[in-house]
Amino acid sequence: MAATFHRRSRDVRRFFTTVFMLALVAALAAGAAAWWWVQQPLRLSAPSVDLSIEPGTLPRGVAQAVRDAGVDVDPRLLYAWFRLSGQGQRIKAGSYELERGITPERLLDKLARGEESLRAVTLVEGWNWRQVRAALAKADQLKQDTATLPDAELMKLLGRPGVTPEGRFFPDTYAYSKGSSDVKVLQRALRAMDKRLAQAWDHRTPQSVLKTPEDALILASIVEKETGKAADRTLIAAVFQNRLRIGMPLQTDPTVIYGLGEKFDGNLRKVDLQTDSPYNTYLRPGLPPTPIAMPGKASLLAAVQPADGKFLYFVAKGDGTSQFSESLDQHNQAVNRYQRRR
Repeated sequence: MAATFHRRSRDVRRFFTTVFMLALVAALAAGAAAWWWVQQPLRLSAPSVDLSIEPGTLPRGVAQAVRDAGVDVDPRLLYAWFRLSGQGQRIKAGSYELERGITPERLLDKLARGEESLRAVTLVEGWNWRQVRAALAKADQLKQDTATLPDAELMKLLGRPGVTPEGRFFPDTYAYSKGSSDVKVLQRALRAMDKRLAQAWDHRTPQSVLKTPEDALILASIVEKETGKAADRTLIAAVFQNRLRIGMPLQTDPTVIYGLGEKFDGNLRKVDLQTDSPYNTYLRPGLPPTPIAMPGKASLLAAVQPADGKFLYFVAKGDGTSQFSESLDQHNQAVNRYQRRR
């Protein structure tokens, strides 16, 4: 009886051991198969496909979105991978570009890291608003939501009703997701200029004749257009601040050119300087009514921190720099030296 009991016990143990080993082998095989699968390239309907994941999309919905984007994969299998990996909840909303050769492992890593497919548009220092609009219109994969809006409506959309767009956007390179709206780029550029202008205004010199940040923005835009060499910025700002202080017209060509708009053909004529407009600083004293371009950080700081000195004139020397003078006689001598010899 005892021997029979022991034989049965050994048989039961062998049975469960066999079952366990089979289960272990099956689990290892399944694990190996799963590991092999996540390392294999997914089949795409094109060399690259665009995947858009909206905020709040759950992992199951992400798996379906991958399939809908043109990836030949069973969304149930992909969803299982998201769950088993433990990274499913880390998937970030955004716009992604999936290229041939991407594996389920790399796909999940890309989504969890938020490695969006980004493009960029550069707004250049000294550009005017027409040039900004043109750059946005040409920007790759940027949604043109403001292209047909009049300036007044666009600024109202951006929360600045009654404000001109000229000079209000900070020149920089702005990255964006494929399919993003140009409104978002403009909002970021607008906030960046607000920040830079406020920082510059907070560091203005006590001797500055500028009364408001708006004055600083306008003067900075003129400095931006007049500067050939960076080292001259604060000296040019000093000339204009000194002129404002004594009520002398600024007499700066860039404002006249801006007032001509698209009529300017590259040649500024005497008649242009004698034709009145709000931007003709030869005929009208003080600052023009608006900025004439986008100033960069250096020009903003120069406008509020001009160099010391009593300079009232400057003339281009032909090498990108300028000669600065305190009197008209000195200026005429500089003109004869640097301009009339050419």
